[in-house]
Amino acid sequence: MSAVEQYARAHIVTDTADSPEDEGRAVPVAFHYDPETDSRQVRITLPGPHEWVFPRELLEQGLRVPVSDGDVRVWPCGRVQAVMEFHSPKGVAVVQVDSKALMRFLRRTYMAATPVAH
Repeated sequence: MSAVEQYARAHIVTDTADSPEDEGRAVPVAFHYDPETDSRQVRITLPGPHEWVFPRELLEQGLRVPVSDGDVRVWPCGRVQAVMEFHSPKGVAVVQVDSKALMRFLRRTYMAATPVAH
């Protein structure tokens, strides 16, 4: 089993961007999954650095229906986007990302978590 790391572009859609230039424009995000550390959790890193750890299942369900777990909320936005909302003591960050990027990441996490038969 090996860790999965995938980079994507997301749009910040709140006023908590680190700079006025970040507001509404594409910023890099990183999705991380390590089945050896915890096969049920994923990490998402936003510019700043801001990082959230939450159940992988939240991403799956959030592509279809609005869901939340603690400080993280995910919901579909139209047919090709998903919105992720992250709450922290410093405020709320809301980012919009292509659903295809999330689906590709989830597929890779399932492949990484599945033992290879020899």
